[in-house]
Amino acid sequence: MIMEFLFTILAALISIVALGLVSVIVFEAYRRSLNNAHVDAPAIFEDPKSLKQVPCPDIFDPAKKYLSLIIPAFNEEHRLPGALNETMNYLKKREAKDKSFSYEVLIVDDGSRDGTKRVAFDFVKKYGVDKVRAILLGKNHGKGEAIRKGMLHSRGELLLMLDADGATKVTDLEKLENQIHAVARKEHHGDSAACDTTFKISDIPIVAFGSRAHLEEKAIATRKWYRNFLMKGFHLVVLLTAGPGIRDTQCGFKMFTRSAARKLFTNIRLKRWCFDVELVFLCKWFRIPVLEVSVNWSEIPGSKVNLLSIPNMLWELALMSVGYRTQMWKINS
Repeated sequence: MIMEFLFTILAALISIVALGLVSVIVFEAYRRSLNNAHVDAPAIFEDPKSLKQVPCPDIFDPAKKYLSLIIPAFNEEHRLPGALNETMNYLKKREAKDKSFSYEVLIVDDGSRDGTKRVAFDFVKKYGVDKVRAILLGKNHGKGEAIRKGMLHSRGELLLMLDADGATKVTDLEKLENQIHAVARKEHHGDSAACDTTFKISDIPIVAFGSRAHLEEKAIATRKWYRNFLMKGFHLVVLLTAGPGIRDTQCGFKMFTRSAARKLFTNIRLKRWCFDVELVFLCKWFRIPVLEVSVNWSEIPGSKVNLLSIPNMLWELALMSVGYRTQMWKINS
């Protein structure tokens, strides 16, 4: 009798906890359905020379640059300089070879507590506010939110997100770029698009995901056990949440045409690690072609992914699943 009583009490407690968790998930999904703006303060960038805060451009404005590079940075004082130097050297060389090539680099400081803002402003001072801009979010919101802000306030026809650690070689952006152009030409009246003066790459929604899937076997042998465990479990959850099609959703090296970014980043709601999965879901919803392109990648010390990331990832995937399956999260076209 005592055992049956204790079992009944335990079952009741588990039911209460489960019901409470489901209620919290549903409430948070509903809250985000009412507001996917996330960050209340408008995005601004600062000109270090004048110390003036200048409003950022909008993704709905016509493109004024060919390429925008968005770099989210949270406490990246030590890794950011190397990645930025490599990136700027590549961009300067390409600009020197091709006078029609124009670019901007947006560093989105996601509420860093170290010298990330100072590092970013050093590069703004060196290259000028037209080439390098620093967007300050004030407090930490998450990688997904930082990238979202950068995308929504960029000026490029093509928009590339890349990590602050420089794990992927910036030169690999040409692989994604070439694939996007090839598909865009076929989408726009076949191969004749190359001769069509009305053809704009920014007007055709296409996404290219950098992929490390071809490196997976080697990575498993060298990566820490908990990261392999996290990767395998995450792949399974992603398959259940967003469906098949993309082997590597989490590589921080993705390129979007301006029209694709406009559709995706005005709808995205997840703020942290799992926003990549939401991007896959939204691409399928909008029927935006997604290209998976192999890139060179090396693991850089200082990764912020650890075992404590698992609960947050599961939380965001649960929100996404509830939000879209119940249609609380409306998708604006």
